[in-house]
Amino acid sequence: MQREVGTLPLAPALRARLAAAGFQTAQELLDTGPCGLSKEIGISREEALEALQVVRQECQGDTARTAGGSGATRKCTALELLEEEQTQGFIITFCSALDNILGGGVQLTKITEICGAPGVGKTQLCMQLAVDVQIPECFGGVAGEAVFIDTEGSFMVDRVVDIAAACVQHCHLIAEAQQEEDHGKALETFSVENILSHIYCFRCRDYTELLAQVYLLPEFLAEHSKVRLVVIDGIAFPFRHDFEDLALRTRLLNGLAQQLIITANEHRAAVVLTNQMTTRIGQSQSTLVPALGESWGHAATVRLIFHWDNTQRLATLYKSPSQKESTIAYEITNHRIIEAQDWKRPIRSSSPADVLTVQLDHGSKCHIQSFFKFFKG
Repeated sequence: MQREVGTLPLAPALRARLAAAGFQTAQELLDTGPCGLSKEIGISREEALEALQVVRQECQGDTARTAGGSGATRKCTALELLEEEQTQGFIITFCSALDNILGGGVQLTKITEICGAPGVGKTQLCMQLAVDVQIPECFGGVAGEAVFIDTEGSFMVDRVVDIAAACVQHCHLIAEAQQEEDHGKALETFSVENILSHIYCFRCRDYTELLAQVYLLPEFLAEHSKVRLVVIDGIAFPFRHDFEDLALRTRLLNGLAQQLIITANEHRAAVVLTNQMTTRIGQSQSTLVPALGESWGHAATVRLIFHWDNTQRLATLYKSPSQKESTIAYEITNHRIIEAQDWKRPIRSSSPADVLTVQLDHGSKCHIQSFFKFFKG
């Protein structure tokens, strides 16, 4: 990253400020960080973040071109892509119905977004995935590690302990039933303490810390090569306040999405995001839609909508490149998310979203109809 500041695609006035402050290379800018850069050259934190996004993307492009020589663009056939896709593993959820509609579980190298109202189980699934990603390969897992970025303070370590204990017990039962030698060896190190020691937690309290953490992830993952899951629990929370410039917010989110895509592919990791729901006021009715706007709906490869049917929790696979739209019922137990056994799918003349209603705080009903049309990317 020894590229000179004067060659970066930044505004001339900004390049002049950087030169006047003594910055000579791109690496010096990245080492300074957004807060330091803001103070050094007298710009806002938002402008500093946007500039550093450009710098980092340029440096990554330079690295790729250097590694690839004159032919930096990767060339491959559709058959090679298919074979590569089939070798990518899945992180199982231990909810068989959810795994089935996802095509086997949460896929590595893809971005999966889980949207839903508070209390419906989004964080629960994320904590469960942080445990399940560590299941040894001989039990059908990927034997990886997890990064958990918490923006809302929802990560509960006591809950993770319960999930981990149940997972270890489940694997012991499998080992006792099958009596295979590799199972016994794997269980020697598969314990609750070992699981907890391989979930790396980061608390981000605003969008500046979140963006900085995401852009620093490649360095962390280079040192922790076994990480196969990156969770951002609450992608919308840092961006829903203190933003007067919505165009800037959109640019920062687009840069964040691009960085997550690069991270997922280069490190063979699954990226799981949780998102809130917000109310869209229409002329004739109000609709509940995922937060952050329509353009953000294109960021994720897979989108799950968690919602309620009276007191029953439902999960709808809304967006997937390979699986059809499906809805399953689930329950949250002391140990994990499981399939609801006594739920019967209602007979509907159209998709589940066309008739689903959600009770709002003020007592009126809000139909979730439009987001299935608006947010399919």
